[in-house]
Amino acid sequence: MLSGRFPRGLGLLLGLMLVAASFVASVMLGTTEIAPTTFLEALLHYDPSRVAHIILFTERLPRAVIAALVGASLAIAGALMQTLTRNPLASPSILGINAGAMFFVVIAVSLLPLHAPAEVVWAALLGALVAACLVVLLSRGRHGELSPLRVVLAGVAVTAMFVSFSQGLLIIDRQSFESVLYWLAGSVSGRELSLVVPLLPLFGAALLLCALLVRHANALLLGDDMVKGLGMRAGTIKLLLGLAVILLAGSSVALAGMIGFVGLIVPHIARGLFGVDHRWLLPACALLGASLLLLADVASRFLMPPQDVPVGVMTALIGTPFFIHLARRKLA
Repeated sequence: MLSGRFPRGLGLLLGLMLVAASFVASVMLGTTEIAPTTFLEALLHYDPSRVAHIILFTERLPRAVIAALVGASLAIAGALMQTLTRNPLASPSILGINAGAMFFVVIAVSLLPLHAPAEVVWAALLGALVAACLVVLLSRGRHGELSPLRVVLAGVAVTAMFVSFSQGLLIIDRQSFESVLYWLAGSVSGRELSLVVPLLPLFGAALLLCALLVRHANALLLGDDMVKGLGMRAGTIKLLLGLAVILLAGSSVALAGMIGFVGLIVPHIARGLFGVDHRWLLPACALLGASLLLLADVASRFLMPPQDVPVGVMTALIGTPFFIHLARRKLA
């Protein structure tokens, strides 16, 4: 843990440097490598007649920005979910939120005439909300308590259900299957920065909630009784933090599809380095999550060249062994 002689502020600075290095690598590396001098020339004096400059501004920069934004959002959402459920295995992908958002995106594209980014965003948010409510209902005990094991089992069941429904709809409507294929696998390639614009207020609202409730999130670690003893309303705090999770996860799915395991892996790494205080944990998750997805996207370009592998496949390759290890250690 970063403490004592190694200040956590310095740790965040190093994390910021890692994000910057990962961002530059994402912009410069790929099937067509961009030299540092070309990168600087494109930033300072853009020339639309040069192929490298076109690739940089139409493909690489939007891809890097979206990867950083989605990675940071999923990591923060995962940390909040683990705090809310007191479950180290919780994340938006494992608890069905991503799958619910994806299913409603498929409905919007295949059954409804909804294709504009703003329309798909609302469909994804509604799906994330429905999935979260289902998991909560299915995981409650006789007296309303939430068991960490039941939460995981309910999340797996809800994920399987929504994924099956999505696959069934896409088999019926194969034309829609082609348009959402990369969403299903999780990808940040081929996206335009214009897609981010309608999502910025949602990301901003979620981050504002996180900033306002960071002290309350720390109190939740002490248990509901302690929260009530401090004069706080545990139910209201959980509802608002859950809303932040839905905004972050739903917007991320609408932007890049089903990218799993970022929300599971990064919070554990951040806690090991920065501790459980959410004032440090959430910024650390944002930096590490952005770096992880940027580097995973870079690696996906070289796995099967010249074909790009969806970044969701890379995060699954990284995250599956981590999840198995964590499940065996925590649930043994």
